[in-house]
Amino acid sequence: MHARDLERWFNIGPHTLSFPRLEPASGTRVPEESPWLIDDATFARIIVIARLSIPYTGIIVTARESPESRNRVLDRGMTQLDCSSNIAIKGYSDFAHESHQEKDRQQFMLGDMRSLDDMVRYLASRGTITSFCTAGYRCGRTGGCIMDALKTGREGKFCKINAVLTFREWLDDFASDETRAIGDRLIEKELAGIKEWLPKFYPTVMKQYEATCRGERDLFF
Repeated sequence: MHARDLERWFNIGPHTLSFPRLEPASGTRVPEESPWLIDDATFARIIVIARLSIPYTGIIVTARESPESRNRVLDRGMTQLDCSSNIAIKGYSDFAHESHQEKDRQQFMLGDMRSLDDMVRYLASRGTITSFCTAGYRCGRTGGCIMDALKTGREGKFCKINAVLTFREWLDDFASDETRAIGDRLIEKELAGIKEWLPKFYPTVMKQYEATCRGERDLFF
């Protein structure tokens, strides 16, 4: 109803949604003792209902959630994840986030401590490509423009291609050997899909892709 109200009064709905659950935090027992806590099954149901209710909106599931909880909703409407997160004061500079968490130094305890490489490899092994694209912001595909494109499905054409380009760039610059091998196979599959979906535009896509493979960076459509 809030989304409908936004569209009625401002002709634009929510860009993204998130449903953060309470996690253990220093100085409070509320995350453990609140009578309004929800279980994983209910959380997954919320994600599904949100996706069905507002199909054009991005849904973020943060590292508050456990790996099991996030894995459960990967194909139920979630579109965005954070990985390698560290929310401790000076956390990124003082200690490696993979090794431990310090309850008294951070806002709350994280549930999913997987690194970005671990998460990308897991997603790729499932056949899901990770997009690092920020082209929409630089091309003016924001606000009402992006909403119209999302609602009609036009944005998908840009997103799929830019996902392949940015994924290629990330694999070459940052991925482990194991992740790169799995990612290479996934990109081959995605390029074949683009060729079938956009045959006339495919040669243009491949020019940008081959330029990325040669070391050019920050290419997008």
